[in-house]
Amino acid sequence: MADVPASAPAEIVVLKFGGTSVGSGQRMLDVCEIVRAAFKPAAAAAAALLGEGDPTSAQGDGQDAPSGSVVRGERPIVVLSAMSSYVKLEGTTSRLMEAATCAVQGDLRQCIKVLNKVKSTHLVAIHEALGESSMAQTMQEVVNEELDQLKSFLEAISVIHEISPRSHDVIISLGERLSAKLFAAVLKEKTQLNAVFVSLEQILDPKVDATGQGSSVIGVQAAASGHLRDQSFYDLIKTRMAAVIQSHLQAPDVVPVVGGFFGFVPGGIVETIGRGYTDFTAALIAAGVQAKELQIWKEVDGIFSADPSKVKTAKVLPRISPGEAAELTFYGSEVIHPFTMEQVVRGGIPIRIKNTFRPHLPGTVIDPNAFEPISKRGAVAVTVKDNVTVVTLRSNRKLGSIGFLASVFSIMAKYGLEIDLVSTSEVDVSMTIAKSRNLDLAKRELEAIGTVSVHSELAILSLVGSHMKSTIGISGTMFTTLAKNAINIEMISQGASEINISCVINRSQAQLAMRCVHDELVIAANDAWAPCSSSTSDTPSPSPSRSPPPVEAITKDGQAA
Repeated sequence: MADVPASAPAEIVVLKFGGTSVGSGQRMLDVCEIVRAAFKPAAAAAAALLGEGDPTSAQGDGQDAPSGSVVRGERPIVVLSAMSSYVKLEGTTSRLMEAATCAVQGDLRQCIKVLNKVKSTHLVAIHEALGESSMAQTMQEVVNEELDQLKSFLEAISVIHEISPRSHDVIISLGERLSAKLFAAVLKEKTQLNAVFVSLEQILDPKVDATGQGSSVIGVQAAASGHLRDQSFYDLIKTRMAAVIQSHLQAPDVVPVVGGFFGFVPGGIVETIGRGYTDFTAALIAAGVQAKELQIWKEVDGIFSADPSKVKTAKVLPRISPGEAAELTFYGSEVIHPFTMEQVVRGGIPIRIKNTFRPHLPGTVIDPNAFEPISKRGAVAVTVKDNVTVVTLRSNRKLGSIGFLASVFSIMAKYGLEIDLVSTSEVDVSMTIAKSRNLDLAKRELEAIGTVSVHSELAILSLVGSHMKSTIGISGTMFTTLAKNAINIEMISQGASEINISCVINRSQAQLAMRCVHDELVIAANDAWAPCSSSTSDTPSPSPSRSPPPVEAITKDGQAA
């Protein structure tokens, strides 16, 4: 008789689903199956190890378990964005922001019209997922009550014609709250898992002092005094989130379902953290509970070696390092925000990017613990940051003059102009910026210290790979490839980490440049890629309910172009 492995506390896997993944009742049912598969009690894991469980399991070979082996099950924590369609403006968050704008403008009629669209989306989803059940009736009452309360709030705003950042947060928080409440109900009804809605909206307390010292809660005034830029502030949030989640994990069968909104942030959560704040929430939860893995479920098969809508030979990367992922994000590929990723990577937790509509595919792992095997590949991806402007300042003084560059960067910062690349020579400094708002104002001040020229309609082409610094001739090959295709280089930059080589080219040639550099330096140098979904003939087709839109129709934020 086989030895029965001992069991240990289950490992936590955090599953974050974007708005399109739960954008309808049918999609919620599909996601339920993903969550059900992620819940692996220790008893089931032990059975699989002994060969008594899934006959397709790699460990289910009928052999005795190693003596003294310990089996740990897995428990999911689900984090959700607000429901959304493939059209960004039709998403719940976008509509709630539109309703807020209408209320401020006093257009209450349009405001109510938008709210009715939000209500309709959720009521249709309830019918699709729960039918005519008593749970469906309960959720209909929840949706009606939540939206009635919001309507009253917006009516008050329409009278005073102004809205504070905190009020704006209150409005948009409804989206995540509704999706999480609805999904928890669907998960419980359809899988019999003990799904529990968990709110994080009260972990930030605005009533504490300006420093936040000596309080058991996190003060938003402390954040306003500068802690939003301090990692210690987010460590406190992480600790508070973990405490709330862990209180629900005391019961062995509970599956927490969490809305991505975590409370008022000074300046507004969208302005301060961005529309991707649900990813940020999931990252802090994963770090706080020391999860085995953070899974980000999107509408793509993983991270590609290039934009698959523009480069037919683009392949899914099985694994990349955090540094590579950060560079790809910064220079145009929407992977996961570097600051969000940092919260997880600091704890050594891998991040897996997977496709909700093709869950059988392995996805891409951002692995903080396996740099060397990854780095031996050389260049791994090429990306383009489109529509950039180059600002060149020519000085009659040497750039080495004390304070000169500081003055230049101070002026750019004053007008909110974020610099991507910098290149200097004896008399010139060139900078790329992605947003040219306030550029005219900055240019006037820069002209006081030198001659300024501005060139628009450009793009940044970046080649990314951890091991490029040890690959002799890779820069030469990149620039020779561009020259062979008659692509002129306006500016060159390479970071001190040598993890990327970037150059500025004409925007009209960006797609050609990406294709030729990708095929010459990425595909030719790597022969062990995961197959691209569009070129794999033996991959099982997803069910009609899970069919995503064509790859070309999806922009970098997962919405339709």
